[in-house]
Amino acid sequence: MNTDILRGTGVALITPLDIEKKVDYDAITKIVSHIISGGVEFIVLMGTTAESVTLKKDEKKNIIKHVKDITQGKIPIIIGIGGNNTQEITEQIKEEDFSGISGILSVSPYYNKPSQKGIYEHYKQIAQVSPVPIILYNVPGRTSSNISPETTLKLANDFKNIVAIKEASGNFSQIMEIVNNKPENFIVLSGDDAITLPLISVGVTGVISVVANAMPNKFSSMVRYALNADFEKAAKEHYKLLDFTNLIFEEGNPAGVKSALKHLGLCENYVRLPLVEVSETLSEKIKAEIVKIINN
Repeated sequence: MNTDILRGTGVALITPLDIEKKVDYDAITKIVSHIISGGVEFIVLMGTTAESVTLKKDEKKNIIKHVKDITQGKIPIIIGIGGNNTQEITEQIKEEDFSGISGILSVSPYYNKPSQKGIYEHYKQIAQVSPVPIILYNVPGRTSSNISPETTLKLANDFKNIVAIKEASGNFSQIMEIVNNKPENFIVLSGDDAITLPLISVGVTGVISVVANAMPNKFSSMVRYALNADFEKAAKEHYKLLDFTNLIFEEGNPAGVKSALKHLGLCENYVRLPLVEVSETLSEKIKAEIVKIINN
């Protein structure tokens, strides 16, 4: 992988559902068109925002095929393959069709609470079988364990196909330690929309965004301004989106961004249990914020 494709804005694509909670492929087409026209750099499928843990194996395959068919190579596609059963993940990788896929986003093992050695060995197994580059995904708020900077840097130095990390720890000291000591071509991506701008100021070079499902043009413009060191313009775009960003996460992801996409006419707001739709009160706040952003 030319890691330059990860410089900028990636979108953690949602999985739109119809009233029967079945995958809405027409809505996927609309949303993908919306985000590509919004100027984002790459798409991430089967991440947390996609509700991947409630999707069946055949649904995942069909969604990936559908996105590949409609994008026709116009934009890089990363797919999420991760979990807390190392053997199962490596077997899945061996069986996966990676044609048209630029890389894997692999979340750190959750629930098991592995040691740093366990996390390292987990990713070592993945690196040894993956035919495509790997993006580590550190999200302690969901996994209940943190990939330490030392483990991240050891993995980055030991395996050429581990090319990046999506850092959603929110820990600036940890992220700066990685940026400061990483191999030259190793990419550090923000996993938090609200702090992407300040993270870019200290050397992060991209983001995998939830907000950009709904506001791809404005969010990707903010990221490009920041990457070009035009922090005055970047800050203006950042603050236009900040209230919206906070609202869509207020009652959980992806329920919030699905509410926004419904108000934008791109899909319905249905989610699969154990997730539920956002409250009507929050939905109205999101709608009002969308109007404010569009008219600003």
